[in-house]
Amino acid sequence: MKINIDTDPAIIEEALQVLSQHLEPSKLMRFLAVCNLDSVDYLNLKEKLFEGETVDSLYEKIKTLEDEDVI
Repeated sequence: MKINIDTDPAIIEEALQVLSQHLEPSKLMRFLAVCNLDSVDYLNLKEKLFEGETVDSLYEKIKTLEDEDVI
């Protein structure tokens, strides 16, 4: 029987994908800062988190959250 064992970076990547789907980007970044995950490639993560976003679209999302008193 063969067992596939993911590498640590692969597990971290998967966990970050799950977290990014359930946390606001600012909370995810704070989480990463608290955990001090030095092996995380922030630029790669940023590209995945904000893929297809513009400054204007992010502003609208932030404004909506502020108006709903979420942040």
